[in-house]
Amino acid sequence: MSSDRACMLCGIVQTTNEFSNDGCPNCQGIFEEAGVSTIECTSPSFEGLIGMCKPNKSWVAKWMSVDQYIPGMYAVKVDGRLPIEVVDLLPFYKPRDGSQVE
Repeated sequence: MSSDRACMLCGIVQTTNEFSNDGCPNCQGIFEEAGVSTIECTSPSFEGLIGMCKPNKSWVAKWMSVDQYIPGMYAVKVDGRLPIEVVDLLPFYKPRDGSQVE
């Protein structure tokens, strides 16, 4: 059984151990500033996977808003909601679960 999780902010997919040990390679600074754990900001429920080798050259990465992140596997949709402490730090937050911010 897979223990993969996806970051609810950037969508990168890693194992639970990778998130627990190393944090999110794209978003860890934001989570630390908000005072929340990385695991609170990840979800085991996600759909679709896209492998990004050169995100800064990929139209798919740009469409998914991950073109400034590290290469890796990214979820197309991530179920769950980020803690409000994180959302409050982000001026232009777009949820990765397909919903819209009110």
